[in-house]
Amino acid sequence: MMQGMTRSLASLGRVLGSLAITVSLLAGAAACAAGKAKVPAGTAQPDTWLFERGNEALNKKKWMTAREYFQTIVETYPQSPHRADAKLGVGDSLLGEGTAAAQIQAIQEFREFISFFPTHARADYAQYKLAMAHYYQMAKPERDQTETREAIREFDVFFERYPNSKLRPEAEKYDRETRDRLSESEYRVGLFYHRARWYPGAIDRFQQVLKTDPKFTNRDAVYFYLSEALVKMNRPAEAVPQLTKLVEEFEVSEFLVGAQKLLGEIKNAPVQPATTPKADGDKPKDGEKPKPAAEKPKPAAEKPKQDPAVGVKPKTNP
Repeated sequence: MMQGMTRSLASLGRVLGSLAITVSLLAGAAACAAGKAKVPAGTAQPDTWLFERGNEALNKKKWMTAREYFQTIVETYPQSPHRADAKLGVGDSLLGEGTAAAQIQAIQEFREFISFFPTHARADYAQYKLAMAHYYQMAKPERDQTETREAIREFDVFFERYPNSKLRPEAEKYDRETRDRLSESEYRVGLFYHRARWYPGAIDRFQQVLKTDPKFTNRDAVYFYLSEALVKMNRPAEAVPQLTKLVEEFEVSEFLVGAQKLLGEIKNAPVQPATTPKADGDKPKDGEKPKPAAEKPKPAAEKPKQDPAVGVKPKTNP
């Protein structure tokens, strides 16, 4: 009953959260529609005047004021040479505001820019900012990673469409952080399984991280715990390459000592001679001692029922 009430409260919270965002979006849209900046009478180039005032406000982090100037250009001067840049200014002011509702609006602004001005010189900027709008909404590793995946998707579009963009180095930095966030989330699930001694599940998760993100910043932890799980599953030969990568790729790592120790244990372990089991009913030959019956394999640990994302902390000392 308590679980049912908890789920109901969680559902209610999500509904209320969505409602709050919707209300904020409507309020923001109404504010933009009503708040048009006034141009002084007799101004020779009113669109240029508005654009300059908008940039000044943006640099001073006066987000609402900047947005009024830029929005006035977009809505009132469709032939202005500043209209495209003003559209980007609206998106930048929303990102600067930083609220969830503003970030959702910013995504819409940057998408519209790419749709209206696909060949514009600053289209790469719009795509980059679109990815960053999702980046700013990423949840912690133990939470839902929908926005993280959206950010990765938009960064991929950026790299594909604008390979020579001057923004590429900066985009690569944030793309790496985004992929690290998603990989960290998957790693923590694997670590939960490892601690619960559900080694098949841990192996699957760790291998998936290395497959989808071979440059994961914290892959030294993945190498080590994957190797431990493989040894526990009596697959030491598969653990050796993972431990070797850890030693070769990381000059400094909290897992180095443990990795070297585990490598030594694997290499010094006695080799079990291969034997061919006899068919039922076979008897030992004259002078041959009967072989003892093989021990029954121990039952594998049951897959943990607890939510794997709960209570898992970042990598710890081996």
